[in-house]
Amino acid sequence: MNKAITEGLVLMPPPFSAGLGLWSSEDGTPGDDSYAGQPNAAFVPADQDFEGCLEVQKTTALLKLRCFQQIPFQPGLYLRVTARVKAISGPLPTVRIAGWAASSSGSNVTGADQQGPDVALTAYGQMVEVSAIIGSGNRQGVDMVWGTAPAYGHLGLDLTGPTGGVVRIDDISIEDVTAVFHAAMFDWVDVRDFGAVGDGVTDDWNAFTAADAAANGKTLVVSPGSYFIGSHFTFDNPVKFEGSLVMPASQRLSCTRDYNLNTYAAAFGSELEGFRRALQVLFYFTDHNTLDLNGRRIDLTEPIDVAALAGLTTFGQRRVLSNGLLSAASGSGWDSVTVTAVGTYDTANPTRLSGVSNIAAIPVGARISGTGVGREVYVASKNTGAGTLELSQPLWGGNGTRSYTFKRFKYLLDFGGFAELVRFEINDIEFSCGYQASAVNLPYVGALFRLDRCTFMMPRNKAVTSFYSGCQGLVIDGCLFNGGGLTPPEDIIGFNVNANDSKIRNNRSAYCAHFGVFAGGSHIIIGNHMFPDANGSPSYMRAGLIFTTPNVRGFITGNYIDHHFIELSNEYDPDPDFGSSYTFGGLTITGNLFLYSETSPAFRFITVSPKGAGHSLNGLVVTNNVFRSSEGNIDRVERVDTTNGTLNTGSFRNVVFENNTFTGVAQATLSPLYVEHNQTTAAATWVVDAADYMPFDGRTRNVGALVLEGPLRNAANAVQWAQPYVETEQGAGNRLVNLQWPSAVKGKAMLTLRCDNPV
Repeated sequence: MNKAITEGLVLMPPPFSAGLGLWSSEDGTPGDDSYAGQPNAAFVPADQDFEGCLEVQKTTALLKLRCFQQIPFQPGLYLRVTARVKAISGPLPTVRIAGWAASSSGSNVTGADQQGPDVALTAYGQMVEVSAIIGSGNRQGVDMVWGTAPAYGHLGLDLTGPTGGVVRIDDISIEDVTAVFHAAMFDWVDVRDFGAVGDGVTDDWNAFTAADAAANGKTLVVSPGSYFIGSHFTFDNPVKFEGSLVMPASQRLSCTRDYNLNTYAAAFGSELEGFRRALQVLFYFTDHNTLDLNGRRIDLTEPIDVAALAGLTTFGQRRVLSNGLLSAASGSGWDSVTVTAVGTYDTANPTRLSGVSNIAAIPVGARISGTGVGREVYVASKNTGAGTLELSQPLWGGNGTRSYTFKRFKYLLDFGGFAELVRFEINDIEFSCGYQASAVNLPYVGALFRLDRCTFMMPRNKAVTSFYSGCQGLVIDGCLFNGGGLTPPEDIIGFNVNANDSKIRNNRSAYCAHFGVFAGGSHIIIGNHMFPDANGSPSYMRAGLIFTTPNVRGFITGNYIDHHFIELSNEYDPDPDFGSSYTFGGLTITGNLFLYSETSPAFRFITVSPKGAGHSLNGLVVTNNVFRSSEGNIDRVERVDTTNGTLNTGSFRNVVFENNTFTGVAQATLSPLYVEHNQTTAAATWVVDAADYMPFDGRTRNVGALVLEGPLRNAANAVQWAQPYVETEQGAGNRLVNLQWPSAVKGKAMLTLRCDNPV
């Protein structure tokens, strides 16, 4: 820093050869006496030590020498005044740098230090250099502290001590030495001061290392240029990038004091490359666990393979990506890979396809579709030599050789290369897919992956995919899933789960074919709002929540299920006929709002879709929900899809369907059901028909209570005293209850009926 250069300040006083009239014997102010024509002063053009100098005899106790020139002064400016002096004859005086500090009005700033340190002359003919530093700040090394009031000064020197001596004084020099105080005044150091070249070719690693070591807490400045760093580098101090870096893709840059996207975007000259480099190093920090994208948008041109970027396959420490927008730029980098191949399925190896043709072309992570394949089944791994594929879930279609279609989607963030990843979190990120890309592919195996307050806009196929079991304990909180259009493609899925213990809470899913597809069990689904195309045809009314494991072990509580329905299936069962395993149940559906406003009476809010025969219901609780159809009645709220199987209604256990509200529903569903039977003609057998109330085409299997209201009477209206017995599961479909009396009677009975055995 040199203001004489950067601001054009004229600091040097005139040489003595220019005339002694330019030099004052007083303070140097206008009107003061000069040395021109004075008997005690003369210009000496030649001296063995000086190339022209002033010779002066000290005739007063204090002899002053000041230039009439106004030497500019500013806050932050540091000037060094230097004079070379030698005694010629007579008594030896003392010498010091001195000046007259002037304010902008021309008055003397008396508070400024206007004399420097004294230097005694001790020998004749010996050249002595006298200097002093003048500065605004009271800093170490400053001899004359002027503060901020002076605007200029008349500078020179003083001779003190005995009179009569003769001295010669060389031309006085004044230089800007602000740079001497540079490191102390400013909280930064520049890499170029430590040898960095910045030509994009020379490896500046050593220079950067030296600069970072010297910074010692100050900010390291990477000044303009392109700096090649050939190896991993860590900044232990804050860093500011005015230039940019070039590094091999495998080498990491760690900015430990400025770890955010702004820093890395500046370091590598683009947001995309900055994001890649920052995400790469996230897995190697020990003192940072969060990458902040600073609210910036990053346009991706192809998927980010996170594991390949990090150079890792396993990771188990908490890491967080937050606060930004990832957008898919248009281009072929997002095109799905689709392969058709023939393979053989054997239920003895329920997650394997063997003899797969064209296997080399099938990518790991591809979704498989075809006859007998459930929804959201993926290729987990492959053995090309053996011609086998391992699948994320079994197939329900049974043994056989069939043609299958494999489709590998492209994701903005693809964690699929991690063999195991635990405790990774993404929060406050918008995934702007633009129908170009899917959003997030989860790791092969992992736990506690968390998505919090994220937005998934217009995914091309999937928002969040689990292609194996990388979703144990998956948490999705407060996220927005938006398919984007009024008639979304059937393929848009919010997320799927392939393991246990997911927590899906307080999300909103709009215009997606399905909100969630669940395998595993022990899921908690609370406070979500989901709806597909509210203005579409009834064909767009699809399941919002799909459970593929019969025994769900879960809660669906406090959700707004809008033009969607809940579906229970066993489509991941390789032997779909019921055997000794658990059947449908283990699910509580309570406190939800179900809404439908279209005109399809066949629509149902809860569907059981068995694959195979013999399945039943065991532990299904549907309570305290609101079922509303606002545009024309729907027939009822629940059904059994018999396309691929039926339910054994004679085995229902612990099925509760009560305390619900039905609006615009033709037939309410209740079990236990409190029913009033009014027998107006005397009969020995009273047939109680409440079959339409039983859920899921259930039988009337139990009478929990029977109370007569009023007396029994025979045909002659005489009061009768008799006790009936009940016969359940009577009539067609075993859906009626008979009350058998000793003789023909009439009257009114109150019954509590159930479709199940409660225990």
